[in-house]
Amino acid sequence: MCSSYGKANCPVKQGARFARKEAEALAIQALTFIAGDGERLGRFLAVTGIGPSEIRAAAREPGFLGGVLDYVASDERLIADFASEAGLDPADVERGRAMLAGNPWERDVP
Repeated sequence: MCSSYGKANCPVKQGARFARKEAEALAIQALTFIAGDGERLGRFLAVTGIGPSEIRAAAREPGFLGGVLDYVASDERLIADFASEAGLDPADVERGRAMLAGNPWERDVP
């Protein structure tokens, strides 16, 4: 649940429609989740080719946050673990990823 990260790190409510700011906040939340475990972080760095000393600079690059959500969405176990710990629907990651990629989410149902 979000309580393990604190309120400031849980800006997205389950099933929420995503504006760019919320999608960026979700990506930052996902990056915090990844960085919170050495094995997850090591795999992220290996897959992305980013060195530990380069992650802050990379985070300022356009597209980085979308890449974080792409990475999370590419692994079913990772997306399930992140969503469970953050108290989100796994589809929220896809909504955020789509927003940051500039693609509207097509499956929102009122």
